[in-house]
Amino acid sequence: MTAKRLGKGIGAIIPEFPQGIDLSNQIAEIEVAKIRANPHQPRQEFSRQAMEELKQSIRENGIIQPITVRQIDDEFELIAGERRLRACTELNRQSIPAYILPVSSDVEMMELALIENLQRENLNPVEEARAYQMLADTFDLSHEEIAQKVGKDRSTITNSLRLLLLPEEILRDLKDQKLSPGHARPLITITEREQQLNLWRKIKRDALSVRATEELVKKAGRLSPPSKKNVGTSASTRIYRHIEDRLMHITGSRVRIKGKDKGVIEIEFYSKEDLGRLMELFEIIEEQIQ
Repeated sequence: MTAKRLGKGIGAIIPEFPQGIDLSNQIAEIEVAKIRANPHQPRQEFSRQAMEELKQSIRENGIIQPITVRQIDDEFELIAGERRLRACTELNRQSIPAYILPVSSDVEMMELALIENLQRENLNPVEEARAYQMLADTFDLSHEEIAQKVGKDRSTITNSLRLLLLPEEILRDLKDQKLSPGHARPLITITEREQQLNLWRKIKRDALSVRATEELVKKAGRLSPPSKKNVGTSASTRIYRHIEDRLMHITGSRVRIKGKDKGVIEIEFYSKEDLGRLMELFEIIEEQIQ
């Protein structure tokens, strides 16, 4: 195995490494048979058509972008590039170019695998959200810290994670790209699962645009739940609904106002980290008020 130094290093692609990783990486041709699969692979869906297109590209142009691995004794463990590795295996190629990163601990390897896959692989919205969730849960990272590591806005991370609150049926459509995140996000504000599913079916059946979906969900939120107690919406109820919508937009969480002349404001949070995010938001608001 002949190795040579890699010019810019993978640090040009990944903005921040776990502590202790040396950026003086190597690139080499590695035997395909010596590479183990990545146990923390965020991608769960592999399109057959996309795989065939990738194989054709490799036949014509070779591997343009090396995969990324770490060395374990005489073998290697994949960090990122599973589609390229699978394509080479199916093409019966004996070797594949790879970046070799000096990562020794499983924790560092897992963090790096998730970050690189998020930055470089075309994950579907659900795979992306679950990868963020794994980073948050495993490494106790805040949304802000995840955003810094993958080079995205904090709001992008929060909005992505909130997709996981949706029923599995809707997530399946997101994975299969039958529904866009823009269509799915408004449904998060609906608290009743059955109502979410009914709206989702209507969105698909009528092929609604994102704007039409937002209007549909907004209308459904105003009309639901219909009960004998509040047949006919009072002016104060409409005001409370408007305030709920405003607070939901500001906090990025579901908000409910209970009571009339006096009552309770409920703001949902979905993890310890999400509660911390809300506290940071309130601290910023407090500073602006003072």
